[in-house]
Amino acid sequence: MGEPEQRLTTGSRLGAQESTGISTLEPGQRPPVMPPGRQIPIKVHMLDDTEEVFDVSQRAPGKILFDLVCTHLNLIEGDYFGLEYQDHRKMTVWLDLLKPIMKQLRRPKQTVLRFVVKFFPPDHTQLLEELTRYLFALQVKQDLASSRLTCNDSSAALLVSHIVQSEIGDFDEAQSRRHLRENKYIPDQEALEDKIAEFHGKHVGQTPAESDYQLLEVARRLEMYGVRLHPAKDREGTKINLAVAHTGILVLQGHTKINAFNWSKVRKLSFKRKRFLIKLRPDMNSSFQDTLEFLMASRNCCKVLWKICVEYHAFFRLFEEPKPKPKPVLFTRGSSFRFSGRTQKQVLDYVRDSEFKKIPFERKHSKIRSNVSLSPKPTERPSEVPKQSASYTFGDQPDSSTKPSRQVNEAPMVAVCLEDTARQQCRSPSLKKSPQEDRKQERAEEDVDGGIRGKAQSKQQTEHPITGSVANSPRLSETSVNSHGGLTAQRSVLSPCLSPDGRQPSPLTSPLLNDAGCVRTDDEDEGRRKRFPTDKAYFIAKEVLTTERTYLKDLEVITVSFKNAVSKDEAMPDSLRNIIFSNFDPLYTFHSGFLKEIEQRLALWEGRSNAHIKGDYQRIGDVMLKNIQGMKQLTALLQRHSEVLVQLEQTARSSRKQEVLCREFELQKVCYLPLNIFFLRPLHRLMHYKQILERLCKHYPPNHADFRDSRAALADISEMAAQLHGTMIKMENFQKLLELKKDLIGIDNLVIPGREFIRLGCLSKLSGKGLQQRMFFLFNDVLLYTSRGMTASNQFKVHGQLQLYGMTVTESEDEWGVPHSFTLFGPRQTVVVAASTAAEMDKWIEDIKMAIDLAEKSNGPAPELLASSPPESKSPEDSTVDQESEDDLSSSRTSLERQSPHRGNTTVHVCWHRNTSVSMIDFSIAVENQLSGNLLRKFKNSNGWQKLWVVFTNFSLFFYKSHQDDFPLASLPLLGYSVTIPSESENIHKDYVFKLHFKSHVYYFRSESEYTFERWMEVIRSATSSACRTRILSHKDSHPY
Repeated sequence: MGEPEQRLTTGSRLGAQESTGISTLEPGQRPPVMPPGRQIPIKVHMLDDTEEVFDVSQRAPGKILFDLVCTHLNLIEGDYFGLEYQDHRKMTVWLDLLKPIMKQLRRPKQTVLRFVVKFFPPDHTQLLEELTRYLFALQVKQDLASSRLTCNDSSAALLVSHIVQSEIGDFDEAQSRRHLRENKYIPDQEALEDKIAEFHGKHVGQTPAESDYQLLEVARRLEMYGVRLHPAKDREGTKINLAVAHTGILVLQGHTKINAFNWSKVRKLSFKRKRFLIKLRPDMNSSFQDTLEFLMASRNCCKVLWKICVEYHAFFRLFEEPKPKPKPVLFTRGSSFRFSGRTQKQVLDYVRDSEFKKIPFERKHSKIRSNVSLSPKPTERPSEVPKQSASYTFGDQPDSSTKPSRQVNEAPMVAVCLEDTARQQCRSPSLKKSPQEDRKQERAEEDVDGGIRGKAQSKQQTEHPITGSVANSPRLSETSVNSHGGLTAQRSVLSPCLSPDGRQPSPLTSPLLNDAGCVRTDDEDEGRRKRFPTDKAYFIAKEVLTTERTYLKDLEVITVSFKNAVSKDEAMPDSLRNIIFSNFDPLYTFHSGFLKEIEQRLALWEGRSNAHIKGDYQRIGDVMLKNIQGMKQLTALLQRHSEVLVQLEQTARSSRKQEVLCREFELQKVCYLPLNIFFLRPLHRLMHYKQILERLCKHYPPNHADFRDSRAALADISEMAAQLHGTMIKMENFQKLLELKKDLIGIDNLVIPGREFIRLGCLSKLSGKGLQQRMFFLFNDVLLYTSRGMTASNQFKVHGQLQLYGMTVTESEDEWGVPHSFTLFGPRQTVVVAASTAAEMDKWIEDIKMAIDLAEKSNGPAPELLASSPPESKSPEDSTVDQESEDDLSSSRTSLERQSPHRGNTTVHVCWHRNTSVSMIDFSIAVENQLSGNLLRKFKNSNGWQKLWVVFTNFSLFFYKSHQDDFPLASLPLLGYSVTIPSESENIHKDYVFKLHFKSHVYYFRSESEYTFERWMEVIRSATSSACRTRILSHKDSHPY
């Protein structure tokens, strides 16, 4: 690789006096000294096809040679790379950095080592140096030429077009054709030359650095990106391939991924002779057998794969390099091999926290000289991240289009990959995020008890490539985004690091909720907080804005996503289709305009234009009054929502195709809540408006200019809410019965006229086998008890029902010696149950007594609900093997089978895992206390904060990169969690911070003001603290369905 004049070394970038710096040093450490002894020359083949010779001592370990290569390249992020070679068995292996080179290379003078990428992060934005991205681009180029990176023709042509753009610059027909004839990038390239030229013509103005960026953006989404195949066979003798990725171990058949074993699910990796063994952690939600076995060609093949697994796991999952094991005194057992070097988190922290001089480097194959503009000043770094042809201003301002979109994410991004998904990270707060990060991230499913649950990873697209141009692009690619997610299109090109007003954006980190390296956002957010209004009325108005954005996205689930699903299937009758969309389309249109007005008013209030000088825009009551008066014209549509829900259920009951359509739609990531809840959102929204206006009127003094409009708007919305309150209560109960019907098996006629849901939760039932965990469902006429089934959908199997008519309940802790126990005396059966706490017992007894009173006022016992009722003399569960424990379930499954989707994250399942209960009152309170907005989040052991768009609803926090995203990237069910304020010992020296903790799971969240802090504490407490007050119900208000 050629070197420009006055080439500086890595040591000079680190500030060392000698030019011997290396990439793997921690700050303040000196490079290792070359051991004494005769030196031998070793050849290293570089990624740009040059060959370098390095002289090392015969006694030197592999790390000495690797550091010399990194020093030669001035490579800071060398930890992503490695040296591979062919051993005497003709197997490709990695050079061990801890062992002496001479013990690994039998003939060092004849062996050529290859400097290649070893660890492939899920997102190229985690590569903070342009040189690193250039080397990764060269690796992709090699993989394409060798057919190691396979893809469809469109994606291959797009990849090659970016390579050609980086090598010869802007498209010229004759030059491009000639260059393609002289250079072969992919097999069968001639057939794709027209398509390559077409894509190349769209990259006008793209620098080599930008081309590398775009190339990696496309490559990282391909299924075979970074995959190195290891041939094997499963137990049935089927030929497969194993591979290792940042998420875990992959199983492929040919070049198609058929399974994956996440690191969090793997308990142990080992090999015995030719058998490679994966021992999984016990999991109730999985049908895999405990230990999976694969047969490989030889023991050495197993050992090579095992070493790669150890290194990948340590690099992406650990916070720091594992310590060496102490040497045994007499005997050794197992391998002493360990990962050597920094983990990815250490690399990200080191590069981000250190200041390096920008060193020019030469692109061997490039004929253009624009790649050396690497000034360390933020405003002069056009090649660090690609420039864009359209820019957007900062702040929570209105979108440029009427319809809000969640396809543009917030910037700048910071990424790390320590779990299952792609994450982004930038080195400096002034570094702008590329728009190619605006793609929705695909996430592998991760479900930890008490932890955060991500959405299932979607299937890779194979038909259409991901282009990087504005025209004919399937995604919004030519945009730069602000730190608040606002969008205002401009034609001018701004610096990739500054907003139009010259301020630096506040940093943002990826919302994947694991303990990764985080950007320090403290100073920027403190400055932003001082610049923006601090009046409580402003934050109340901002709550209107943030919740309205979420509400409009919920309406889009029906008006866009569900409509598209229905249009592709003829299962839904035209009459039902018409009544649904004739109700929701006008609502969506109205609230789109409402949101735009709110955004414009907040932009003026924040002073992001000169318009605030011309008038008093620091109020929101006039906007609310105007739109609520317009909303009153839609009251007739809101009153028909009950008809929509009832007809949808009747159609699903009579048509199997309609039922399947709805269930399949609920499995889509955009439908993050049960479908029926979205049909009730317009009714819920009325209560939100009412509560917000009540807080606003309480805050304003009577002589305030905005008080009269706010009070008039409150009067109007209160009138509307009162008219529709009865309908909403009935529909909430109806929706809850429909939801429980999906979670229960072995029951008939759950949804009948007059039945009301009261409480569900976990109790321990006393039987001949002792206390057994059971799920109880209390209605106004019957009490059901169930256990968790072993079905693919994890439904609950009903074991029996207790009629409330004639039942009595007494505490029986003294009689049975079981804490928090009480006895249910029924006409034909007596059951002893125990709650987890005294408070839980009090809630159950209170609600059961209330339900007994309601049953006594009815006409008699409820009808039998069980599909086949067993004799009540013996509980049906007593004759079964108690296998409901999620730690004891495992069944045989081959590696080629896929898991079927299940509903494992519903409220019922959360109550089962957290051993708690919720009542209908709790559901109603949760509906009233929905909230959304930006929060900063950190972990117990992390050093920085990550900015997330957070939505609270349905007892859960849902996390997004920005408010424009179409679906959440992760969720955190809050049942069982405690919310407190951090103590002094936790060293959280920031304002407005609250702490969520459950067992060992601890999360800190930071809000922007005292008002938002109090609001988040209020709504989260409503989910973490179950209601315990008597609910007054009368039988005359039963629900006539």
